Amino acid sequence: MCGFSFTVFLSAFQLLPTAPFHILALGGTTSAAGLFLGFLTYASALSAPVTGSMSDRLGSRRVLIVASIAITVFSIAYAIIPSYKVMLALVLVHGVFWSGLLTGSAAYMTNMLPESRRAEGIGYWGLSTIAAIAVAPSIGFWVFHFGWRALCLEAAALNVVMAVIAWNLPPEFKTHEPHEHHGRRLIEWRVLILAFTLFLYSFGYGGITSFTALYADANGVHPKGLYLTSLAIVILVTRPMSGRLGDTFGYRRVFLPCLVLIAAGLALLVFGGTRPWLLASAVVFGAGFGTAYPAFVGYVMRNVPAARRGAAFGAILACFDTGIGTGSTSMGWIIEHYAFPRAFGTAALLSALALPYFLLADRALRARVAASQASQV
Repeated sequence: MCGFSFTVFLSAFQLLPTAPFHILALGGTTSAAGLFLGFLTYASALSAPVTGSMSDRLGSRRVLIVASIAITVFSIAYAIIPSYKVMLALVLVHGVFWSGLLTGSAAYMTNMLPESRRAEGIGYWGLSTIAAIAVAPSIGFWVFHFGWRALCLEAAALNVVMAVIAWNLPPEFKTHEPHEHHGRRLIEWRVLILAFTLFLYSFGYGGITSFTALYADANGVHPKGLYLTSLAIVILVTRPMSGRLGDTFGYRRVFLPCLVLIAAGLALLVFGGTRPWLLASAVVFGAGFGTAYPAFVGYVMRNVPAARRGAAFGAILACFDTGIGTGSTSMGWIIEHYAFPRAFGTAALLSALALPYFLLADRALRARVAASQASQV
């Protein structure tokens, strides 16, 4: 699974930072460049509850195989499409299969991990994606020198490797937990309400993924993928310790400071896009962002039965990807009209709301559960 996830993100994060440059070369605007990631993540978010439930019903391994083959086809199609408008239309379909990769792999991994070490296990597994993100932008921009078509065909070859790995995954462990009355619901509503916290801070991550390379380029910083590479290195260093902290001291206690670091890291980008500001932001944002996700998953998954984990990850992905998509599309428009600092300032303000929202939502949900248990007694 680490090999599978590494290959998934090695392919994706070569395509995502370079696609805005290709769209600009095809005559698109900065706003249109942000729509590529935006449309991908919107489609992923809207379809995540469905693909998550499919993972529960059909099996995560089957979903991973089908999604890998489909994304191979999309990568080849991007190589030959001459219009950025057609690219943006196709990426909407691409996003549906992308959500299948994310929900299916997350459900597969969660079913393998013991509950007492879940955040630690998810953290270690996540290192494979971060390692891919650390090297993928640099590789992607290097391959991009040989042309967009070369990049897309190389990504398609990696997608074939993904499909082969998925095919060879061991059969999934079949849980014998009884199906409860809510098992047929498409959405895990409690998880969805708490996961809106992820929407608030992933808004900024969408902008970082789409526009830090353009921000660096506008300020004469090389390599253009410096921010994403630095971000990945920081997460690689901090995540092995952070996952264990969540299991030992409590997921909530670890998650809350992460939200503060995320907002602070985005705020640093308001002051400038020179090398020192980019590196400082990557360090602060990476320390919070890399730790937040495994801590959040460990916290919410405590009360989710095994037969509903795909649906739960669908709810998480719906909020997370909606935030990324909204950030990418909105910040593209803000950059075009008001420049980079105001765009990242908007992201910082939204992420600052994540902490009070989580505290209020968590308190309300816990009070509701306690009231329900008291009425049953």
